[in-house]
Amino acid sequence: MNGEVYIRKQLMQALQAEGLAADGEIEIALERPKVAEHGDLATNVAMLLAKKLKLKPRDIANEILQNLELDTAMVAGAEVAGAGFINFRFSDAYFCNQLRELLRQGKDFGRAEWGKQKKVQIEFVSANPTGPLNIVSARAATVGDVLANLFEAVGFKIEREFYVNDAGRQVRLLGMSMSSRYMELLGKSEPFPEEGYHGEYICDLAKAILNAEGDKLAVVDPETRWTKLTQLALEKIVASQQQTLARFGVRYDSWYRESALRAANSHLEVLKLLDEKGHIYEKEGARWFRSSALGDEKDRVLVTSEGEPTYFLVDIAYHLTKYQRGFEALYDLWGPDHHGYIERMKAALAALGYPRGSFEVNIIQQVNLIEGGEVVKMSKRAGKIIEMAELIDEVGVDVARFFFAERRTQSPLDFDLDLAKNTSEENPVYYVQYAHARICNILKFAGEQGQPFSGQADLNLLKEAEEITLLKKLLEYPEVISKAARYLEPHRLPTYLQELAATFHRFYHHHKVVSENAELTRARLLLVEGTRIVLANGLAMLGISAPERM
Repeated sequence: MNGEVYIRKQLMQALQAEGLAADGEIEIALERPKVAEHGDLATNVAMLLAKKLKLKPRDIANEILQNLELDTAMVAGAEVAGAGFINFRFSDAYFCNQLRELLRQGKDFGRAEWGKQKKVQIEFVSANPTGPLNIVSARAATVGDVLANLFEAVGFKIEREFYVNDAGRQVRLLGMSMSSRYMELLGKSEPFPEEGYHGEYICDLAKAILNAEGDKLAVVDPETRWTKLTQLALEKIVASQQQTLARFGVRYDSWYRESALRAANSHLEVLKLLDEKGHIYEKEGARWFRSSALGDEKDRVLVTSEGEPTYFLVDIAYHLTKYQRGFEALYDLWGPDHHGYIERMKAALAALGYPRGSFEVNIIQQVNLIEGGEVVKMSKRAGKIIEMAELIDEVGVDVARFFFAERRTQSPLDFDLDLAKNTSEENPVYYVQYAHARICNILKFAGEQGQPFSGQADLNLLKEAEEITLLKKLLEYPEVISKAARYLEPHRLPTYLQELAATFHRFYHHHKVVSENAELTRARLLLVEGTRIVLANGLAMLGISAPERM
């Protein structure tokens, strides 16, 4: 049995025996002490009960401790510490048994079932199809994909979706920009739209379309030309975005198009639903949503005085389709300029009758590329944006994904290009991958020395401090996965993998794995194989390769 589950169960039984708390009345939190000497797990449950019982936390802790019936084969000791913490220390036998279980589970180690196959959708990137994906899109792609992997690992049924905003003003500007460049290539003058799309990629698209279509679009009226060029450009840009994301290791289950939503008049159905529920009113010729009554800072326009639906109305309709498709929980990853958009969307979905907790948004903050200590401001091809494809070319998929995953999404990220291109152990992803490659080499060397990995050994021989520390670090992995998924914090995983790699390297520095002592060699081979499994599993969760040689 998992030690944390076992201790939580024993604590609850002790509380019930003394009438201190009923089942489910109090949440028993177990944390890993920051100081190793304080044990393997600690709980503050006595402190939580102190106010209710009007007793000193240490007195409550001692009473709980006296009523605990702990299996000494699993728990070597328990003690009251500080203001009323109860610290627990697992036995060496427990850790050895857990290592055997790790080896047995292999690729499944770290997975859980608490998601209970709940149907969840995660929508991420969803960049406008008006140009190449940029470096913020690359960060969103990494975070979204890793979160989806984490959700799947803990038992949710996940669908990844990209929302294609292929309608509206920005798409019309794309067509007008394309038309100006297309006509320019034919030696004809057409004004470039004031807020149009610049960059070499627009010229490249215009050339490609001219080569494919010839000059036949030059003789039609401008509106027809804009519409046709919009369609042709969208096809090429979306295909390019799909190609870049696939190259980055990101797959989507669905590419949902705004144009299809509008064609089905889904936004008008939403307007009707909100009106029937009493959430709509008219003012100055426009139709307004009473979002301020549902937590938003002010009311929002859904239909302008000119009769045009706002983007917000269409976006509500899009999110409604998610629930209509059977998803029980929605997770969106949005850019930094959408922070103020969250409460109005929550208000709209609440107005439609959906639980507030079923819709969550994670903001992906800005990315700054740093090279030579300076911010890189311009792209080689795309004008003011720096392309995701350019970054992949510069540093590779593994490095980019690791760098994007290892920082909290709520904070802006300074992406150090010099460090990213460094192939030494100073680069964190190489440091982790090198640990995996080194273990593969150890296992190969053991076989060459006539001591191949067999899966059988006396693990009680693992007594050195570095061995036990490494073993304990391995067993943290399931908790890291669960907490990263529960709190939407994928950065926990690369942080842990760096810690695990450092713990392994310290162990390897102090102890030979393959030695003349055959029994000890077999035990240490099991320990390093367990380390290899966890490193490989963690890297796979990040969408990063686990090389066998470097």
